[in-house]
Amino acid sequence: MHVISRRSLRAFWERHPDAEAALEAWFHEAKRAHWASSADIKARYGTASIIGSERVVFNICGNRYRLIVRVNYESQALFIRFVGTHKEYDKIDARTV
Repeated sequence: MHVISRRSLRAFWERHPDAEAALEAWFHEAKRAHWASSADIKARYGTASIIGSERVVFNICGNRYRLIVRVNYESQALFIRFVGTHKEYDKIDARTV
């Protein structure tokens, strides 16, 4: 998968250093992945929440943080839409962010 953009992950872990290792690990694993459907993502990340046909919410750092991506399975691209704390996540709509 092509992950767009790592810069947003880096900006988040600069504010929350405890998230760096988990976000780096997720990034490298996602980059190597070939997910054809949400079932492929759920098979690897059982706690991920599938929202609609193209949004996925990942729990980061033991569920301290949330990562929302938009997935284009056809082009094998992941677009980072949100990285934040639970408090920040509660203020947004994961379907539209």
